[in-house]
This record gives sequence, C-alpha cells and structure tokens, in this order.
Amino acid sequence: MGSTKYVFVTGGVTSSLGKGIVSASLAKLLQARGFSVTIQKLDPYINVDPGTLNPYEHGECYVTEDGAETDLDLGHYERFLNVPTSQSNNVTTGRIYYRVIQKEREGAFLGKTVQVIPHITDEIKRSVKTLGETGKYDIVITEVGGSVGDIESLPFIESVRQLIWELGKENAIVIHLTLVPYLKSAGELKTKPTQHSVKMLSESGVQPDILVCRTEYPLTDELRKKMALFCNVDIRSVIESIDAESIYEVPLLMQKEGLDERVMDLFKLQSKQTCDLEEWKEFLTRLKNPTDEVTIGLVGKYVELKDAYKSIVEAFIHAGAKNTCKVNLKWIQSETINNDNASNVLSKLDGVLVAPGFGERGVEGKIAAIKYVREHGIPFFGICLGMQCAVVEFARNVLKYEKAASTELYPHTPHPVIDMMAEQKAITIKGGTMRLGAYECNLKPGTLANQAYGTTKISERHRHRYEFNNKYMNEFEAAGMQISGVNPDGGLVEVVELKSHPWFVGAQFHPELKSTVLKPHPLFVGFVNAAIEYSKHKVNNSIEV
Repeated sequence: MGSTKYVFVTGGVTSSLGKGIVSASLAKLLQARGFSVTIQKLDPYINVDPGTLNPYEHGECYVTEDGAETDLDLGHYERFLNVPTSQSNNVTTGRIYYRVIQKEREGAFLGKTVQVIPHITDEIKRSVKTLGETGKYDIVITEVGGSVGDIESLPFIESVRQLIWELGKENAIVIHLTLVPYLKSAGELKTKPTQHSVKMLSESGVQPDILVCRTEYPLTDELRKKMALFCNVDIRSVIESIDAESIYEVPLLMQKEGLDERVMDLFKLQSKQTCDLEEWKEFLTRLKNPTDEVTIGLVGKYVELKDAYKSIVEAFIHAGAKNTCKVNLKWIQSETINNDNASNVLSKLDGVLVAPGFGERGVEGKIAAIKYVREHGIPFFGICLGMQCAVVEFARNVLKYEKAASTELYPHTPHPVIDMMAEQKAITIKGGTMRLGAYECNLKPGTLANQAYGTTKISERHRHRYEFNNKYMNEFEAAGMQISGVNPDGGLVEVVELKSHPWFVGAQFHPELKSTVLKPHPLFVGFVNAAIEYSKHKVNNSIEV
C-alpha cells in the first residue's frame, strides 16, 4: 500500500458530539474492507493520564493490555475493532509536556529555549506518527479531544496543520464533526454553528476535507449544498450523522452515507475486499430482537455518572445480545443500602453486579447487598472491589470474623482478609503504580469460571493495589468459598466462587475491559444466562418477591 495514511478527527460547536464513536465507526468500516486500522486519542488535559482522576471528572479509566491508564474512548475503539490498544493510543498534554521537560533536563535541546513551537508540537507529531511507523497499520485515525477554539487544543490543532503539510494531502485528511441544531421556534435546522466552527478551524490553518454533521433530523440536499459551499468542501463530503438508538448502529449509518468510500476516494485507495459486516449485522439483529428480558442491579458509588461504568454497561449489551436477552440495568447507589432495606432494594432483581471502585464510601452498602444475594440465591458478580467485598462479607457472616475488613479501609483490622500487595507497600507515588494491565490466571477445572471460559488458562487486565490475603485461604475453602482462579506467578487469588450458590463469582481483574461486540466476555455471558435461568425459576415456581 505504501505509506501509512492518517485521518484526523476534530470537533466543533460543542463537546460530547461523539468523535470517539465516529472514529470507531469509520475504523470498523475500513477494517471490514480489509485495511489494518488503529485509532489514537489526543487528550488536552494536563494530567499525565486519567489514572488519578475521580470518575465523576472523566468517566471510567480504561486500562490497556500493556497497563496504560487511558481515556474511556479507547474502550470504544477496542469494542468496535476487536483489536487491543496500547500506551501509544492515548496521548495527553500532560504526557507531552512531561516528555519535553525530561528531554530538557537531559540537555537534549542543546541549550535552546524550549517553546510550544517547535518543541511541544514536535513531540505531539512524534507521538502521532509512532503508530504509523510500526508498519502494522494501513490507516491511523487520530481523534483530537475537546472542541476547536479551546485554548488547551491549540497545540494539537497546530500539530495537525504541520503534519498535513509534511505528509501531503494524499496521506493526511481531516474529518470535522460538528452540530446542526434544530431550533424548535423556527422549525428548522441551522447551519450557522457549523460554518463558524469550520471558520475557526480554518483560521488555525486547517481546512476540513469531510464534515460529519450530528443532527436530530435528516439533512436536506439544500442544507448539504449550503454547508459544502460555505465550508469549502465537496458536497459528497457532507455526511449526515443522525441520532441512533444504539452506538452500534452508527457504522451502518456511516456506511449508508458513504463515509468510508469518501475517505478512500481522498486517499486514492481501492478496497482490499468486499465490505464484510455480516457478523456485526447479526449482533444487531440479536440485540434488537431479544427473546428474554432480565433486570440486573448495578451497585456502585458513582452511579450518578453512567460513564463511570461505561465498559460494564457495554459488556452487558454484548452479553445480552449473545443470549438474545434484553438486559435492563437498575442503578443502585451503594451508600443507600443496608441490612434493613436490602430486601426492598434487591429482592425483585434477577442478578446483582457489585462494581469496582476505591475508598471507603459506599463499601458497607456493597457488603450488605452481597450478604442479601448470597443468602437468597440471586446470581452475583463482583468485580475488583466487588470481589473483595464478597470476601469481607463471607469472612464476617460465615467465618464469624465480625471485624474482618480490607486494610485499604480499616488499616488496623484484626482480620485483614484483603491486604495490600507486598510489592505495593513501599510505593508512595499514586500515578501509574498499581498492578496494571494483563496477567495470566489458571482456573480450576469444573468451576463456574472454567465452564464460562471453556479453558483453564486465561489472561485478564488488572487495576488494583490490594488482594486476597492467602493466609486465610484454607479457612475460606473449608467454609465453602472456592478459590477458582489463581495467578501462576505470585499466587494472587483472581477468582472466588460459592459452591452452594447457583451463580456467585468474584473476579479480582476487570473482565469488562476485554468484552467486544464480536467477542462478548464469557463471565458476563455466563452471568446474564444465570440471571435468565433465575428469572424463569421465579416464574415457574411462582416465587413471591
């Protein structure tokens, strides 16, 4: 194919228009045509990564195979492409400045004054080209975070301008995502915000090649001509992005609009194969035509912001489609649950997932929820802290260690059933120092986890400092909590189950991070299936709840 092609996706008018979904959809279409594609995100915030950010600030922190703490958009990239991302796929202003300052301290600039141009922009360009220079990809799509006009985004936009000049228009194009709002009082769609957004981008020296227009109503030919004329693009490059019921419909909508064909035209590329989206369409058919329906409680401390658990939500969509089941999530603030009201909150559910998190707030509510579902046979799935809470609950109420706890929350507990990992105890710097990324796990044959995966050897992603205290392992196993998954290197307990329960699984790792449209995560698939069976059992036995 020759040199790698670069697509830059910018946004205007407002944030949250869906640059990540448009980028992922375009990548999916190009991938379906036989091209090797990857996507990276340029984030304008000064944090080195989102690892130290509160989820209320930035949504979930997505962790890659190689242990990068990244923006949640990388989750969309992986879910659409079914290809792992890496450290190189997420670049922040903080990381750029950090690298430049390190070079300056090392004397790399030979005493010159370090400036935004050329030193910061050069580092941004180097980061953008890193993926293309690996030789793995035909096309690299780079999503520029924020909106055109933001002060924080200016160095990135300038870097895009320079890259287009350096690479040539045959190797680099710009897609500008914008908003065409509908004014109810006027009864019409308005193009002026788009025109102003493109004008602002052009003033930075960057002319978009394609406009993707978010809209609530279809664009008329007249509106398309108007935007093409005043934004200086070909009318074939005005792409409608109408609101969809599901993000997974967007690739098909973009295909209908010809976005992938327009990109190939601009790059003078020929499709390597017929666009193959059959598996994707089958997924959508199952998603839209469920034969079962369940309600699962998601118990967490950040439920007010749904993006805090984005990968979990999407994993339920994938697993629901696999089971041809509609999964209704009931969002439950863990701070509101206690032993007295647990029945009122949880009894009508078909399953309960206790979410990951950090810190003391809401933990006792999670433990109360787990106690109720354990005692009443409701399918349970605990992730990371959710698994640790299951261990604490079992220690308190089955082993009768009333003050059992995690040392993260109660440092002086007499029964530290969850304790800090040995290699973590000397660490004081918070950013990027947890157990991060993919680690192997061996599963015991015949366990729920083994049945779900269909194998005894797996690899899953981690993000934690605390672990099951192996000093208590024999006591837990003797009392009925099975250690069903263990890391082969350090003996870290990865999965726990209850033998006497229909479906009770706690995972120290984050299975939601590896669930994709074409490969739904086995544990989520198993959990949803257990919820379906429990729901049918309730109906068949006329259980009053």
